[in-house]
Amino acid sequence: MKYMNLPQIEQKILRFWDKKKIFSKSLAKTKKGSRFVFFEGPPTANGLPGLHHVEARAFKDIILRFKTMQGFFVERKAGWDTHGLPVEIEVEKQLGLKSKKDIEKYGIDRFNKKCKESVWRYKNEWERMTARMAFWLDMKNPYVTYENYYIESVWHILKEIFDKGLLYKGQRVVPYCPRCGTALSSHEVALGYETIKEASIYFKLPIKAENSSYFLVWTTTPWTLPANTALAVGENINYVKVKLGKEKYILARERLGVLPEGYEIESEFLGGALVGREYEPLYPMKLDKPGYKVVAADFVSVEEGTGIVHIAPSFGIEDMELGEKESLPSVMTVELDGNVTKGLGIPGEGKFVKEADEDIKADLKKRRMLFKEEMYEHEYPFCWRCDTPLIYYAKISWFIKMSSVRQKLLQNNEEINWEPAHLKRGRFGEWLREAKDWNLSRERFWGTPLPIWECEKCHQLKAIGSIRELGKKLKDLHRPHIDKITFSCPRCSGAMKRVPYVIDCWFDSGSMPFAQWHYPFEKNNKIEEGEAFPADYICEAVDQTRGWFYTLLAISTLLGKGTSYKNVICLGHVLDAKGQKMSKSKGNIIMPLDVINQFGSDTVRWYLYTINQAGEPKRFDLKDVKDKFNRFFGTLYNTFIFFQTYTGRSFRPAKNYKPKNILDRWIISLLNSRIIKMTDGLEHYDVVTAARSFESFIDDLSNWYVRRSRRRFQKPENEKEKNEAAQTLYYVLVNLSKLAAPFIPFIAEEIYLNLKKSKMPESVHLCDWPQADKKSINKNLEGEMAAVREIAALALAERAGAGIKVRQPLNQLKVKSSKLKADKELLELIKDEVNVKEIIFEETLKGEIKLDKKITKELKEEGMSRELIRSVQDMRRQLGLTRKDSILINFQYPVSNNQLKKLIDNWAGFIKKETLSRELTIGQKIKFDQEKEIELEGNKIKVGINKI
Repeated sequence: MKYMNLPQIEQKILRFWDKKKIFSKSLAKTKKGSRFVFFEGPPTANGLPGLHHVEARAFKDIILRFKTMQGFFVERKAGWDTHGLPVEIEVEKQLGLKSKKDIEKYGIDRFNKKCKESVWRYKNEWERMTARMAFWLDMKNPYVTYENYYIESVWHILKEIFDKGLLYKGQRVVPYCPRCGTALSSHEVALGYETIKEASIYFKLPIKAENSSYFLVWTTTPWTLPANTALAVGENINYVKVKLGKEKYILARERLGVLPEGYEIESEFLGGALVGREYEPLYPMKLDKPGYKVVAADFVSVEEGTGIVHIAPSFGIEDMELGEKESLPSVMTVELDGNVTKGLGIPGEGKFVKEADEDIKADLKKRRMLFKEEMYEHEYPFCWRCDTPLIYYAKISWFIKMSSVRQKLLQNNEEINWEPAHLKRGRFGEWLREAKDWNLSRERFWGTPLPIWECEKCHQLKAIGSIRELGKKLKDLHRPHIDKITFSCPRCSGAMKRVPYVIDCWFDSGSMPFAQWHYPFEKNNKIEEGEAFPADYICEAVDQTRGWFYTLLAISTLLGKGTSYKNVICLGHVLDAKGQKMSKSKGNIIMPLDVINQFGSDTVRWYLYTINQAGEPKRFDLKDVKDKFNRFFGTLYNTFIFFQTYTGRSFRPAKNYKPKNILDRWIISLLNSRIIKMTDGLEHYDVVTAARSFESFIDDLSNWYVRRSRRRFQKPENEKEKNEAAQTLYYVLVNLSKLAAPFIPFIAEEIYLNLKKSKMPESVHLCDWPQADKKSINKNLEGEMAAVREIAALALAERAGAGIKVRQPLNQLKVKSSKLKADKELLELIKDEVNVKEIIFEETLKGEIKLDKKITKELKEEGMSRELIRSVQDMRRQLGLTRKDSILINFQYPVSNNQLKKLIDNWAGFIKKETLSRELTIGQKIKFDQEKEIELEGNKIKVGINKI
């Protein structure tokens, strides 16, 4: 194998693309073509790009290049996600700020200016990585979510949603990050779940008017017990009252397993009989409504716990809903910073809730109200940006009523082609079926301001949908500038002030189909005439089923514009070689440019395309990357080098070449069959099938066509024979460079530029995608050649099993199947490959083939001559000789060795022809350019060669 420095080749190609402006020319070439719309999911540039970004960019680029080569105009606008917690947290770290109060003290204006600077911290690294991996994207004209034009479009969308009555303010229990001091949406929460083990407790609640009788209750959040105001049971669940020692307990019959042995069942009844019963609270609070009683709820189950659920309306979504239904009181015992409220007499006051759990347990144990404690493994939500445990907290927020468009979401999802397909009704479809109202507002600073103004007197609401409606031009629409804008209330003339929220940054990115064009204030044709909406294709990782994929669909559905994308490839996560998530703490992060500069961008791309299906997790193993480089790229590149070596620059392709040789006809048929298969794969967004089809063709080309055609290039019978082989291989390689272009754009360009003739496009990326010549496809021949290779493989396996080298001729091969009997060309291929003199067809064979392994004196002698030829060929290669160079061969051996003398005498002509020798001598004692001593069947012989 000739060594290929792929990273060096790629740098050369990058300079060529830049100098010749190939990307711009590819867009100009298809400007009048049909449009293929692509949406770029916006990354945040305040963090370094990782391998998962390389994965997404690779899968985006391949489809965009493919469609461009098909003649589509593919606009590729880059984008940057610049708002939200990811940016704020990074700036807080830089400034040493610990809380929202610290930010307010520092100054919102100053803080937001720092955020604006921070989002570009790694912009150069992102642009360098994007260019280096050949993801062609318009980085000079990106959409940026913090720009005024973008914010104005988002405001327009929000006003439309508000006018439809779908944007509302409500008191709800919401997932809340006490460190960030803001509520989160359900799709944000879904990004941060982790499996944890923590203590759960079974505790006792005294039943009123009954001595030593208790409700036995279970919880995983002891810190919520001071806020308990009710217990819930299932009306139709069977409950029992049991006696255990001197105490009595009520629990579900199916949960008796939580008790120790020795209990006695005193009575049994349905849960409905318990409704209305009262109990003594563990931590009595002043209530504004009757509480501390049993109510019925349909969410109570007997899968875990005791079948009796502790209800704290301030800290549970279902708890609050039940509280509203049953008119239960609500008690707030935790501050916004996540610490237990002081002054209420609660154990753990002033501590963070998770720390207060231990104080609650200790207090219950001391009061003999703790029945038992056990470890419990479950999923728990953490903040997707700062990793703080979330708590569910009752507070006022602004919501989008997604529940009202749930069916429409599902209908629009039916119009989307998902790869992998199971996501449509699986992970994504299930998420849509359970779509929660979108918690939109954030009590933060750096984000799109929520454009709602509220009257301080009568609470009239006003939504602003444009800068013109604002009535005042602002250089910056962010806080705190926007907070200074007030209106006079049209109802009562009171002061209308903006509500103090920014919005979920996922709403920003989900608005990009419209906001990137400043719709509806500019370029309405982009949306209304379908020039840039909906997207024909998007691609990101699987977590975006809870993120960008969802918000894109949600916003277009809310606007009544159907689905915002037609086709999506959803990628599996990139893991380390052991299947673990990459992280700084584990020290297993691989930096993209490190591996690209070592093995080449094309190698990394190809590895990601072929390792497994797009949607499956990818264990990124550098050993496998290296293997892919050596095997696939080595084979491809050396096939190209083989052609160059034996044809040279003077080669001229024929216009109407009609192959006659059976190998030529086979490889051209196979190529065109693969064109069809690869095209179909990419048309259906099945990248791995298309890539593996290409990979297997390269193996067929190198390990069968080139190997079996080697003699026609190296020692042809005449120039016509060589030209036929060269015409075929040229045709194949040119088409291969085009087929490879979307997958491995660098090496495809390198091969193409070396094959390009004067009237061809200046770059492979300005070529059209190959069209299959169906007339040249011969499926019968492809099947017959597969049978030939199978027979040859079986015979070679027998040789290997017997320890007989392939260079040693054998007399006979028997074959059971007679399908190939009539085709002499195919039989000659088998004879040459297996190195046998004769093929006999025998239908009575027990196996498929039988190889005659008997080696006669004549066969042994011929085998020895071939060993000599192999040694001379190795010496020629070591000297760097080409087929144009003739040599002199000298053999030196003992005069008494008649076996070697007879061998040389009998096979001199054959040896000279095969080694391109002009002269063969015996026994010369002169200095040779290359000398070597070899052993033939126990006989030592010195071989020397000189270039003539």
